[in-house]
Amino acid sequence: MVKQLYVKCISREIMKRQERIDRLELMMTFVRIVESGSLSAAALLLGTTQATVSRRLQTLETLLGAKLLLRSTHAMKLTDDGERCFHHSQALLAGWQSLEDELKNADEEPVGVLRVRAPHAFGQEQLLVPLTEFLMAHSKLSVEWMLNDKSVDFLAENIDCAIQVGTETDPANVSVLLAEVPRIVIASPELLARYPEVKEIKDLAALPWVALSTFYQHEVTLTHAATAEVYRLPIAPRLSSDSLYAVKGAALTGLGAAVVSAWVVRDELAQGRLVNLLPDWQAAMLPVRLVYPHARYQPARLCKFLALMREVMPGLSGVQAPKKSRP
Repeated sequence: MVKQLYVKCISREIMKRQERIDRLELMMTFVRIVESGSLSAAALLLGTTQATVSRRLQTLETLLGAKLLLRSTHAMKLTDDGERCFHHSQALLAGWQSLEDELKNADEEPVGVLRVRAPHAFGQEQLLVPLTEFLMAHSKLSVEWMLNDKSVDFLAENIDCAIQVGTETDPANVSVLLAEVPRIVIASPELLARYPEVKEIKDLAALPWVALSTFYQHEVTLTHAATAEVYRLPIAPRLSSDSLYAVKGAALTGLGAAVVSAWVVRDELAQGRLVNLLPDWQAAMLPVRLVYPHARYQPARLCKFLALMREVMPGLSGVQAPKKSRP
């Protein structure tokens, strides 16, 4: 009887001690062990001793009732339970960090690093100035501004958000429509001088073409602004490229006509170096979206950046505010 009472008292004391254990600290330590590859390296990262790291690992294993790591003198390997624990711990720690950011920084200065992917041409010419002004206004924030036109894998590439122009978005992500980009048919005066005058839509068939392979390759589809008539023109491009700059450059040399975003050729049109062919006929406008993964909480830096994009995007040169009827 006395022995049973003693065991119960000890059990209660153990439970009380476990209740006081900082489980987030234990998970953080475990994640650092796995990421760094050893207990000693994790200790350096956490600013503590190897003995403390070992003790936290043992405590976590005791709490979970599972062996998480298999260790030898020269190697360390996750068990199946350890693998599951590692992924769950990463998700829980990320959620906690987001919660802290949401509650602490919602009305304060955004802090930390925001990793943003943007299309090369658009991110370089249209958004760099508002981005730098944004950073000058928020001294505790840094941005990694990655410019390329490839689709983004948010998890694998550790990217917080992406500005996407014209691309289909994954329904698993949040997609915010910011603006729309008109597209026009352009050609150089030198090219037009070598071919019959373009008076009607069918006259475009006589011209050679340059294709922006991201959006069109073998056919150009144009719509009349007043009548909504649709015209489809098969093309065999002399040059195809996924670079908007390359397509514009090729059009400037007189290699062929092209369909481009209106903003990228505004200066060349004003200078007479390019001509807007049949202004009543345009390609479908390209949507501009800010896309980011679904999460219960979003850090203040992402919320502030989204607010910036909502504010500045419709006012950029050659860009229009989205129509409310569009998704």
